[in-house]
Amino acid sequence: MAGQGGLLFQQKVSRMLSRHNGKPVLKPNRPLVLKDYVASRKPKKGEATCITEMSVMMACWKENNFVDSLCSQEMNDFYTCVKEAQAALRTESLKNTQGRLSPQQANTLLLRFPNPRREI
Repeated sequence: MAGQGGLLFQQKVSRMLSRHNGKPVLKPNRPLVLKDYVASRKPKKGEATCITEMSVMMACWKENNFVDSLCSQEMNDFYTCVKEAQAALRTESLKNTQGRLSPQQANTLLLRFPNPRREI
């Protein structure tokens, strides 16, 4: 049944591209074949985290002439905030990408199993 639907679709496309009535109904500007790669997209930049902890730490440095030992509590607060934010980002990214391939994985599979190079 699915094979018959594909055959009907191919016949319809070939009818639209044929010059039966003088000029083609559909004139593509590119070949009607799929490419063997997908575009790699940059991941979306997230919201800035730990800004308040970082500003408190920098204010402490400025008050104490950039001596790390006098601002150890603020530094620890900042580093724990960063660790928590990174852990939250990892769990969120694993939850969001479940069931989807990254562009690099999709390109690897498309190179392994290329599409036919002829038009429909």
